[in-house]
Amino acid sequence: MRPPVPPFTPETAAAKVRAAEDAWNTRDPERVALAYTEDSVWRNRDVFVTGRAGIVAFLTAKWERELDYALRKSLWAVHGDRIAVRFQYECHDTSGQWWRSYGNELWEFDGQGLMRRREASINDLRIDESERRIFGPRPAGDQTGIPLH
Repeated sequence: MRPPVPPFTPETAAAKVRAAEDAWNTRDPERVALAYTEDSVWRNRDVFVTGRAGIVAFLTAKWERELDYALRKSLWAVHGDRIAVRFQYECHDTSGQWWRSYGNELWEFDGQGLMRRREASINDLRIDESERRIFGPRPAGDQTGIPLH
């Protein structure tokens, strides 16, 4: 069981989104993967991943190349066992180039509150380090949304 569980309300969906943000900001692939079903199916950009082992491998490689990764998510919509999320994250590559990535995710959950499907569409924007606006995990008590641009 991974509460909150569906059917989601706007409040429980927002809690699920914040829990996902907090987990991803740890950059711990094993911890993140526990929120997904054993046979979870992902589409992340043009990459297709199936199962927790695949998720761990994908996230390990991701955070080896996306350094100092920091993420913000916000609830977009909720219906039953599905949640739509928008997000932004910032990171830099091994050459020191900073990036801001904008995206949307569609999530579907099982009755135990584990995500069985994740579809992510993401666009990347090259930024200067001076343009950064996401610095590490969201501080406790910060309920602000993500900027629109």
